Amino acid sequence: MKQGLSLRVSQHLALTPQLQQSIRLLQLSTLELSQEVEQMLDENPFLEVAEEAAVREEFGLEHTNTPVSQDSREFESATDSVATGADSAGATSQNDVEIGAESGAEIKIEDSWDGDGTVESAPDDSEWGGDAQPRKNNIDDSEAEASDLASAHVSLQDHLHRQALGLRLSEEDRAALHFLIESLNDDGYLEDSLASLAAGLAGDDLEAAEELVQRFAMALKLLQHMEPAGVGARNLAECLSLQLLDCRNCEETRAAMAMCQQPMELLARRDVKRLSHLCGFPEAVIKGAIAVIARLDPKPGRRFVNVERNLIVPDVIVVKSGRGFKVSLNGDVMPRLRVHDIYANALKQHNGKGGGGQALQQRLQEARWFIKNIQQRFDTILRVSSAIVERQKNFFTHGELAMRPLVLREIADELGLHESTISRVTTAKYMATPFGTFELKYFFGSALGTETGGNASSTAVRALIKQFVTSESPKKPLSDSQISEMLKEQGIECARRTVAKYREALRIAPASLRKSL
Repeated sequence: MKQGLSLRVSQHLALTPQLQQSIRLLQLSTLELSQEVEQMLDENPFLEVAEEAAVREEFGLEHTNTPVSQDSREFESATDSVATGADSAGATSQNDVEIGAESGAEIKIEDSWDGDGTVESAPDDSEWGGDAQPRKNNIDDSEAEASDLASAHVSLQDHLHRQALGLRLSEEDRAALHFLIESLNDDGYLEDSLASLAAGLAGDDLEAAEELVQRFAMALKLLQHMEPAGVGARNLAECLSLQLLDCRNCEETRAAMAMCQQPMELLARRDVKRLSHLCGFPEAVIKGAIAVIARLDPKPGRRFVNVERNLIVPDVIVVKSGRGFKVSLNGDVMPRLRVHDIYANALKQHNGKGGGGQALQQRLQEARWFIKNIQQRFDTILRVSSAIVERQKNFFTHGELAMRPLVLREIADELGLHESTISRVTTAKYMATPFGTFELKYFFGSALGTETGGNASSTAVRALIKQFVTSESPKKPLSDSQISEMLKEQGIECARRTVAKYREALRIAPASLRKSL
């Protein structure tokens, strides 16, 4: 084999830890970002919350800062080293990474946080996020009300335990009742059978398991007589039957009790003739019984579900400003971070003295990059949100019926970013608007053709379908074919199957189930 030397020119992309962190922070939700910040505060001593620095200043613990030298353009130079020639001022490191990956360039992953070795104070070491004032929610009071409800939340288990305190029971029966209450799901149902619950406690002891089943059966009867009515049921039919016991004794109630003994599919289809034959009541009574059942609660425990789980804090706020709209970041979700200047100055004074100096310099550099990457994350979110508002002005003026078709590529081309970067930005990020709070992805929709040769947004078509269903006659609901024809009258080409898909996405029942008896 003949040996030789050759020169080869190749291009590779160095995916440094800074860029990896930037990409990861961009796709995190608000809650995940908060957890990431908490973890970084625990791990990196050079990072602190601005409020902690204010406390130090108040008690005179702040050292005099050394003269601040202009930090070298660390962030710009790092991104320039992986740039692909895009000269747009809005191009970010994420865009550079994705373009390089698409062109087939070699990606090299580095693990070092080494910077330029400086330990002097940099301009970016000061607080970031401090200029953002806490938001006073004057758009919609629903969030404040939800927060009040969450702070005064009483769970279903707590509500039932309080009722159990008024019962005179032995210690064994009280323990059995307590165990059943804790075994309920969020809807108030007892999903596991009494035998399986007893087997989980008694193990292989059959006698003990049989005794536990008897105690659980007695405790279950007590549980099913508590408030809210229907709690402790094993299935939907039993839940409805327990609630019907509290209703006025009449023919419709008795018919409803008989209907609960039949397959629930008949009730779901409102098969009046079949139910009348099986239950032995006239069709008129069956219709009245269906109306009685419709007023019952199929999930008696859901009113006790913690509303804090469904509380969404928007990342961006859009308000009316003159003839246009003002887009701003929500100060409540922006972490106020800064480099711990006491530790940074101490590292500068003792630079080169003792071991571990290089490791501490890396931690300081890591803290600086973390602050810059968070700032870049929110800057990108704001730029994308502003572009969305500019493209969807009609929505913010007239509502969802005026939504226009929009795809990720349009925003990406306008901002000089990659399409997958826009996808990361719009995932799990929310915008508060005069019409409610929506995920950023909500403003993107495919296009449907119109008779005039234009396009209609799928979001607007779904809103139009919802409007048709809302205004339909309860006795003669619109079928999917009729809705398709009505859309064609509006100039929108939408097939019946597409209407069915949009209707299911809106969680609208078929015409047969919407029909009022």
